[in-house]
Amino acid sequence: MRLRRACPALVLCVVAAAPLHAQDAAALERRVDSLFARYQKGVQPGLALAVIRDNRVVFRKSYGYASLEHGIPITTSSVFDAASVSKQFTGLAVSMLIDQGRINLTDDVRKYIPEMYAFGPPITIEHLLHHTSGLRDWPGMLQLAGWNDGDVIAFNHILRFAYNQRTLNFVPGAEHTYSNTNYNLLAEVVARVSGKSFRAFTDENIFRPLGMANTHFRTRLGDVIPNRAYSYSQERDSSFNLVANGLLAQGSSSLFTTVDDLAKWVVNFGTYSVGGRSAVERTLQPGRLNDGSPVKYGFGVLVDTWRGVPMITHNGSWAGYTSFTVYFPTLRGGVVILSNAGINSDAAGIGLSEIFFAKDLVPAAPPAKAAAAAGEAVGAAPLDSYVGVYRLGPAWYVNVRRDGDILRVRASGEDEFPMTMRSSREFWVEDYGASMTFEPGGLVYRGKKAPRVDLVGERPLRIADYVGDYENSELSVTYQVSVRDTSLVLRNFKRGSFPMVRAFGDEFRAGGSMAVAFERDATGKVIGFAVDMGERNRNVRFVRPRE
Repeated sequence: MRLRRACPALVLCVVAAAPLHAQDAAALERRVDSLFARYQKGVQPGLALAVIRDNRVVFRKSYGYASLEHGIPITTSSVFDAASVSKQFTGLAVSMLIDQGRINLTDDVRKYIPEMYAFGPPITIEHLLHHTSGLRDWPGMLQLAGWNDGDVIAFNHILRFAYNQRTLNFVPGAEHTYSNTNYNLLAEVVARVSGKSFRAFTDENIFRPLGMANTHFRTRLGDVIPNRAYSYSQERDSSFNLVANGLLAQGSSSLFTTVDDLAKWVVNFGTYSVGGRSAVERTLQPGRLNDGSPVKYGFGVLVDTWRGVPMITHNGSWAGYTSFTVYFPTLRGGVVILSNAGINSDAAGIGLSEIFFAKDLVPAAPPAKAAAAAGEAVGAAPLDSYVGVYRLGPAWYVNVRRDGDILRVRASGEDEFPMTMRSSREFWVEDYGASMTFEPGGLVYRGKKAPRVDLVGERPLRIADYVGDYENSELSVTYQVSVRDTSLVLRNFKRGSFPMVRAFGDEFRAGGSMAVAFERDATGKVIGFAVDMGERNRNVRFVRPRE
């Protein structure tokens, strides 16, 4: 449905408690309006924001509509789904229970949730907090199990998935890989240790003490939420669709809140009003991997430095909602953003921070992506020796070819992009935002080594080898591989069918996000396959029932 109306409502309030000079306020408002100019045209979803300085809100503004159907504008008291910004509240809840001596960081999670599988080595509370557990991430896994966009994903669905895992992405503590599942389990730990529901615990110990009257974790889809902003997606013809949100994921997501309330929350990182200094500062401690490497992720927040200023930050994205919080402790300031328009919340947060904290930031360094190393001529690189195919992972290959004086790269299922030489071995790929460095026998991309593969003598494709049913007991799901018009198709009853495109050998891509690697026994018979759905969900094994 297309809706045509006059200009959208804008709400501005510079809080009297920390007034800005009138001239400064007007100039700042113009710059903010310029940053969000696209949301000032017509009837469309938008965002609300607040800026904090000296632990006081100094600027609040909103753009667009909370309900396109009813023409209700967004205000700073509109309620949004904050998505993964929710995790920092879970982090403080756990830290408060640690202060009370009721939880220890090194405890095996099975001490509190014995339904979990007994992995060896065990998964600890600390692993869950820092995303170093190796547990797979439920959004991708439930999708693989048959859930579709807009389906109801209840908290008990997520817990059952977690309890049923028998294999991990990696040994606990070996890597840092973000997984929402970690924080759902932490919410369940908080509930079991406190003897209260997670919602009741956070209401009583965090939200009410901070005066966050319009904030809560949603636990029922039927709840009436006053002032709710509904989320939307935009079609190619510029019309908008309402996005279904059936998620009840306490701990990791499903926090409904306002920017006015979130502003009170981020200030708590500097005032310790709720939780106390010990519990709040613990949430900011970095984790460590088994090899001693630091992990910048604390308890539901990323703790880092940006433009020379320490920061505590997190973002979120779910079902058309996006969110962003950042607090700069040395400045006693920060930014919060909530959107129902699916905006790039990180870019918006950085843009706002640059407007309000410019004088405190170290100037951004100019990009060096196009510069070759000093003293090296472009022609010095042995370009022909880098031409070839490299394997980054299952069904994930990059093909590097020479085009005159430059190299071009194409990854599986993607367009081809130019590579800009930085040195005789390192080449920047602008569209990846990263470089590729060639070494004997392969290349390195974002720390991942990709060996060169030889396409000569590749096994001829025999479609009949793959046809059949494949089962995964952890997800209680079956997929069928069949033939349609001489091509392979991967089919699931709930998800439908996906064409399978061969990447190399027994590896295929299906449905855009799935990498499928078939496995053979000693006789060459296909006996199963493993699915990778990105770094968060790896090596999910399906077996072919014995005939």
